[in-house]
Amino acid sequence: MTSDEARERIESAITQYGAQAGMAIDLIISEVRSSLGREAANDLIEEFDLELTYNIPPQDTLSGDS
Repeated sequence: MTSDEARERIESAITQYGAQAGMAIDLIISEVRSSLGREAANDLIEEFDLELTYNIPPQDTLSGDS
């Protein structure tokens, strides 16, 4: 999946499901994290304000390894 494809899928979910799109968007974000990495997923979360609107927070950029 590319970032553009993810954007289209998120926009489609928002159009189709409105306030109930959170679960569908969460699946898309998980797929983005898996295929494109955490930073790409966090960029989409920020771009669509998913944390505030759908309670989908960005992942920390630090993995927690010390």
